[in-house]
Amino acid sequence: MPLYIGLMSGTSLDGIDAALVEIDDTPSGNRPRLMGTHAEPMPLLLRKQLWKLCHARKTTFAELAEAEDAFCRLQAKAVRALLSCSGTPPEVVVAIGSHGQTIEHAPRGYAGGPAYTLQLDNPSLLAELTGLTVVADFRRRDLAAGGQAAPLAPAFHEALFRARGAWCLVLNLGGFANLTLLPPAEDPRAPQGFDSGPANALLDAWHARHRGGDFDADGAWAASGQVDEMLLNQLLAEPFFHLPPPRSTGRELFHLDWLDAHLTGEEKPEDVQATLAQLTAESVALAVSMARERLEAPAAMRLIPCGGGAHNHDLLSRLANRMPDSALTDGAASGWPADWLEAGAFAWLACRRLQGLPGNLPSVTGAEGLRVLGGVYAP
Repeated sequence: MPLYIGLMSGTSLDGIDAALVEIDDTPSGNRPRLMGTHAEPMPLLLRKQLWKLCHARKTTFAELAEAEDAFCRLQAKAVRALLSCSGTPPEVVVAIGSHGQTIEHAPRGYAGGPAYTLQLDNPSLLAELTGLTVVADFRRRDLAAGGQAAPLAPAFHEALFRARGAWCLVLNLGGFANLTLLPPAEDPRAPQGFDSGPANALLDAWHARHRGGDFDADGAWAASGQVDEMLLNQLLAEPFFHLPPPRSTGRELFHLDWLDAHLTGEEKPEDVQATLAQLTAESVALAVSMARERLEAPAAMRLIPCGGGAHNHDLLSRLANRMPDSALTDGAASGWPADWLEAGAFAWLACRRLQGLPGNLPSVTGAEGLRVLGGVYAP
């Protein structure tokens, strides 16, 4: 059966996830299967370079090129490690699906300017370094068709989890949270999906400022604080949380300067952390309510959390309290552990591109129609 590799580096900048995926590309094929995984850590210097670019008001072509080259070589290292640890000869891999590293995402443009999304990537170099076909630049085709270019994973979620007789909600808790609401397979309506707001991005940044380290392990620090209801209400007044879908967001809106503008300076740091965790839960619940209303979906459904936040016990507890009718289940039961859905999605999107099949869901991104996503770079 054909094998593909998906590469994903998210907004946390902690590393590159590489997933080896078996995809039956026949019309009546089985669901994609995860065959191997590798997580390549992000070197500190590269992480600092990328972080600086994500928050830069100005930069140079040389700085962009240096970071892109280092990032691409790290992707190639991740591919080699994945092939080695899975015992897979490179010649049996059909293609790599490379997401690249998002630096800025502005689907509505700025100050009347054109919409854009920027992912650092060099698929030509990646093809050269690995000797494999690379499919990349997935987002801009949807953007060109009037879409948000995000989220793209819901089409893959549909391929994996849509089933007869059951509603399913896939909740990706990465740096930012997005959801996919899947009707039962016999229901003709299209899935809904969109970004709900920040998930780990603000939690990680606030933790790094006050305690160092990359993240609040298991949400223990957030659990030690008390939610500041006044602050929470101020944060929830952000217009983004109340926009109808399609919608997507990122660090361009939700960052520490945005948070600082709402603080008096008298708050306890752990209380702010608890409030940020509750903000994620509240904004997710609000987004789920919007999606359910659009599809007239029941409150009771299967809920599959994925991404780094799926390991945060405190955050999952807050979500369970806000959505008590949902049954939290582990995607690993169907062969897809929480950490590997996004990388798997880009392997699947690479397969779709080579087959000439659409990879977006207009009901999710708001594009004018189905589009074949990505460009192909031969080795």
